[in-house]
Amino acid sequence: MKPSLLIWDWNGTLLDDVALCNQCLNDLLAGHGYAQRYDAAAYKEIFGFPIQDYYLRAGFDFSRHPYEELAEVYMAQYLPAAEGCGLCPGARETLEWAKETGIRQVILSASQLPILRRQVEERSLSGFFDELLGQSDIYARGKKETGLSYLKESGIDPASAVLVGDTLHDFEVARAMGTGCVLCAAGHQSRARLEAAGVPVIGTLAELPACLEQL
Repeated sequence: MKPSLLIWDWNGTLLDDVALCNQCLNDLLAGHGYAQRYDAAAYKEIFGFPIQDYYLRAGFDFSRHPYEELAEVYMAQYLPAAEGCGLCPGARETLEWAKETGIRQVILSASQLPILRRQVEERSLSGFFDELLGQSDIYARGKKETGLSYLKESGIDPASAVLVGDTLHDFEVARAMGTGCVLCAAGHQSRARLEAAGVPVIGTLAELPACLEQL
């Protein structure tokens, strides 16, 4: 299948920020007096959307530390440090392949839109995308409604589109929109968790062109 549209997730799919997010979680726990810490494997087993639920799985007590307060502290560490994050393996090459093949591309992210725009521009990627679709705040509750609105306004046939992401939330969003879905196990959730969705799972983005041919 050659899709007419690729809908890209950003964090963990194109932007390689998994190690940073893991570190920010552990620093947030330490800074608020929690004893638990998560290594890379354990982090990928608890991460998910909405982020508020992920914080509960990590062990935060919102009666002591409200979610909004934790999110503000987290972002204060994450944003400057994220400037040093590169792209995931195969990301730029796959974006170039899609552009050369004539496939339209957009990013659909749970990130706040101004942050998304800045991070994309800093990596000289703006020319690959027709649209950057982000959120109005920093709380990362999800992106389903944003995706549905975009498809409705654009008039694109969902059956001709494929969402590429790295979490089960991406699968849920794709299912709600009626698009295809490919998940990449190099991001924020483990391969075992992703495979439970029953859609193709690739190891790196370099595998995406061949995977799309099999859809």
